[in-house]
Amino acid sequence: MKSERYLVTGGAGFIGSHLCEKLLGEGHQVICLDNFYTGRKKNIADLCDHSQFEYVRHDVTQPFLFEVDKIYNLACPASPVQYQHDPIKTIQTNVLGSLHVLGLAKRTKARVLQASTSEVYGDPLIHPQHESYWGNVNCTGPRACYDEGKRVAETLFTAYAKQNHVDIRIARIFNTYGPRMLIDDGRVVSNFVVQALRGDPITIYGDGQQTRSFCYISDLVDGLICLMQDNVPQQPINLGNPVEFKIEDLAKTVMGLTGSRSKIVYKNLPIDDPKKRQPDIKLAQKYLGWLPAVKLEAGLIPTIEYFQSELGLRFL
Repeated sequence: MKSERYLVTGGAGFIGSHLCEKLLGEGHQVICLDNFYTGRKKNIADLCDHSQFEYVRHDVTQPFLFEVDKIYNLACPASPVQYQHDPIKTIQTNVLGSLHVLGLAKRTKARVLQASTSEVYGDPLIHPQHESYWGNVNCTGPRACYDEGKRVAETLFTAYAKQNHVDIRIARIFNTYGPRMLIDDGRVVSNFVVQALRGDPITIYGDGQQTRSFCYISDLVDGLICLMQDNVPQQPINLGNPVEFKIEDLAKTVMGLTGSRSKIVYKNLPIDDPKKRQPDIKLAQKYLGWLPAVKLEAGLIPTIEYFQSELGLRFL
């Protein structure tokens, strides 16, 4: 495998930092671009002394110039707490950030991947969700800044591919978990683990019968790298673990692994929160030969250990 020069926007974030680490391990040069809106210096601290790694503090809503072979566009807050904090900024990151990334890809003839999301399906009316489904999205709801921002980004990438012959990839990423998630990011795995470790009530929104499919970070990173290979279609491809879990069952699993005595409390389901979420990954299997390997409990153990360290607790 020849060494290539990569740009990873959002490279100090949860997914981005793991991706940078993997690319460096494969012998590539990596430029990590991040403004630390949700990313953290701590996530890339071990990479900064690597001779092939370069960090640039920059906001993707402002233009930037690099000479690169491939680009991963991961810059965007990804949890409801994060992206609803400043919805206009979220939209700008998706739209302006995509335009700047695509302009760079056009100029340098770089292959570019957009980290899209299962949220483009909204609160889906079909199950599981396949890439040809157009979704059920409330374009004026509280989640719209993220959902519609990502949908517009997909449109921009597709238009650049058709009009300017930019070599694109689109990954629709489903729920991903693992070390380096933020303690307060509001996503269900981090919420449950932190609440269980602290002995706080575990908060379930809704009746707990809604479902999610959880992909461990190492599996997702492998999928993103496979998606950058040659001879992959320039169309959205789902990346996620197709094994479906009820939210209530996830809470009980986390409690069992932590030994927590927390009580489960139920609250109202947020507006537009999806009732079902399960990826159809037939295209990923067909074109990438990709299939997640890490089972939920196996991935939760290092995730719990990470949050123990972050919280300064000893629980297991």
